[in-house]
Amino acid sequence: METASQQPAAPMEGVVESAVPVAAPTQPTVTPCETLYIQNLNEKIKPDVLKTSLRGLFKVYGEVLDVVAHNNLRMRGQAFVSFSNAETAAKAMKDVQRFPLYSKPMQISFARTRSDAVVKKLDADHYDQHKAHRDEYKKATRYTNPLKAKFRAKRLAAEIDGGAAVPAPKRPNVQMPDEYLPPNKILFLQNLPESVTKDQLMALFSQYPNLYEVRLIPTKKDIAFVEFVDEGSASVAKDALHNYKLDGENKIKITFARK
Repeated sequence: METASQQPAAPMEGVVESAVPVAAPTQPTVTPCETLYIQNLNEKIKPDVLKTSLRGLFKVYGEVLDVVAHNNLRMRGQAFVSFSNAETAAKAMKDVQRFPLYSKPMQISFARTRSDAVVKKLDADHYDQHKAHRDEYKKATRYTNPLKAKFRAKRLAAEIDGGAAVPAPKRPNVQMPDEYLPPNKILFLQNLPESVTKDQLMALFSQYPNLYEVRLIPTKKDIAFVEFVDEGSASVAKDALHNYKLDGENKIKITFARK
């Protein structure tokens, strides 16, 4: 008995057969630049303090040309940090990505355009042209920016309602970690041996110029204050002696004193 030869199955309607694999869609590439755009910053921290903290955090990677942070509603929680080259910026972004600054992990990406400080440093001949172009862009997007449009709509709605704006609740004071206090001429020493003397600290810090005074706290022997004539001298001593083992065991913690 003869059997019918099997015929190849016909392709389903609407499906095109192909032996060539379909390539996955490519993701848009981000061009590295000298400026980092940082989001998810703690909005309760004042811009001046935030800029000082960011500069202190990023300066270990290379020259920081500028740090920009504003207090207006649209830019709150964001900042820009500019370096002298894109390689340094890329290294800093890789290492510091998601670092919790003031309890919030930073979200870092490359900025879309060069900052004023970068252009002034690396392409000074075209700085005026760059500035003019940026000013024109700001004017052109003044009424088309979606965030600004949202704010205008809210303000207009409040005016139409005729009610007085409800005062915003007062923000609580945020205690800044010692490590990110802005520089000043007084250093705060912690984790000192309880047997430490004023003469020992004087001998240690007098290696650096412009030492003014050493103050021990009688009721708490493991802390002290060291004052210099100026902020720069205090910074040099702090960087040199932070984590120094005065007794060969415990590391001294040195930060700038709170004002």
